[in-house]
Amino acid sequence: MTQTLRNLINNNNDESIAISSSDGSKIKYSELKKHVFDISGQLSEKGFLNSDRAAIVLPNGPEMATTFLAVASYMSAAPLNPSYKFSEYEFYLKDLMPKIVIVEKNSSNPVVEAAKKLGVEVCEIKKIDNAPTGIFNLYDESSSFELSKETYEALVLHTSGTTSRPKVVPLTNKNIYSSAVNISNSLKLNSEDHCYNIMPLFHIHGLIAILCSSIFSGASVYASDGFNALKFLDIAKKEKISWYSGVPTMHQGILMRAKKNIKLAENLSLRFIRSSSASLPPAVFEQLREVFKTTVIEAYGMTEASHQMTSNPMPPQIQKAGFVGKPAGPEVCIMDADGNIQKNGHEGEVCIRGDNVTTGYENNDEANKSSFINGWFRTGDQGFFDNDGYLKISGRLKEIINRGGEKVSPLEIDNILMEHEAIEQVVTFGVKDKLLGEAIGAAIVLKNKKKCSEIEIKSYARNHLADFKVPKYISFLKEIPKGATGKLQRIGLAEKLGLE
Repeated sequence: MTQTLRNLINNNNDESIAISSSDGSKIKYSELKKHVFDISGQLSEKGFLNSDRAAIVLPNGPEMATTFLAVASYMSAAPLNPSYKFSEYEFYLKDLMPKIVIVEKNSSNPVVEAAKKLGVEVCEIKKIDNAPTGIFNLYDESSSFELSKETYEALVLHTSGTTSRPKVVPLTNKNIYSSAVNISNSLKLNSEDHCYNIMPLFHIHGLIAILCSSIFSGASVYASDGFNALKFLDIAKKEKISWYSGVPTMHQGILMRAKKNIKLAENLSLRFIRSSSASLPPAVFEQLREVFKTTVIEAYGMTEASHQMTSNPMPPQIQKAGFVGKPAGPEVCIMDADGNIQKNGHEGEVCIRGDNVTTGYENNDEANKSSFINGWFRTGDQGFFDNDGYLKISGRLKEIINRGGEKVSPLEIDNILMEHEAIEQVVTFGVKDKLLGEAIGAAIVLKNKKKCSEIEIKSYARNHLADFKVPKYISFLKEIPKGATGKLQRIGLAEKLGLE
């Protein structure tokens, strides 16, 4: 069978539920299959080709989920963050050159203005009377259409661009299909599973790890309108979910509520909780396991790998706090600077290859030259395998702090400080220093009603870390700046806090 997005959907039981939403409506697989077919015919009739791109700017929810699945099954989907400003849309639309921008009916989103300025057609979704939320038309007319092939682009996203101009990452049908299969297998998903999606559907984590892996498994997804820590437990109970996946800041928000509702958290009887997209502090790993009485799976993913690269295995195998698990789909190795593959225990750059890995960035020869070595993709992350074959990420090569020649992993300091009883969140970062090149800073959010001084934090750090790893600068914040997906922003933090 060809490994296409359409075939992720087509193999499932027509009567099973695929997507549910906050208004109580449910989409069966039979309705989803018809929707994908209908939208393909409508796009074809308007003259759009498999090779064309469609930007999607919709809020999280069932319509965003079904738009992505339908569009990506026929052409290439380019989901964009609905909270971007006009200038950001202008940049992304110029960069991606979509033939169409799909928005809500009567949308006032600035993307409409940006599209008009650039001469890109705007298409509003047309609701269908009595159809479940998420089933709609784009156009009134339909025609026969060409099927997208394995090698055709199905999704295009930008890297986060924290250190440079965002790079365009094209992902093929085969990339996405193979990644969905890898994730489904590593989580042992089946048609009984029901996932609560709290991730934005303009990000690889939500699109592939939650939506596509569930669809491949014949399982269902509660397509929420976004993350709300205050409502999470009640919705999870009402929806009878079996799992959810999020980034560490989301888990921390959920934990704050769950600790006040221990019985409710336990009674959810979750099969597992999954964490990815940023390092999960071991302290948070242990709390999730304790409060929800369930398995916690930390995985490691990135856009260029159509999300997942490694994952902690499901029981009866063990899950290691602070480790991102074993290779879960692609081949994974550790390389030194000269491209030599290292043995277990030796640190180096994490490199990957496999069907889920992008073939290269668009229009960026320089990035492609530096990102691929001997057929392997270089992730830019530093790490090592332990003797059991579990991967430990020790830092982001670009984030490693070089303090007078001593290389310091900010993750290591994060994890130590997170053990302090007064600390809710911490992000360690480099600060320019005339003498040492870089000094160490830490941005800290204290737990509600807890007090702690800079002196106490430094004293605690000295008891657990070598002197050269103790932060020179401590900044107490109400909230640490986050990216669009809830990832804490490490790069550029010193500048934001006025330390350089």
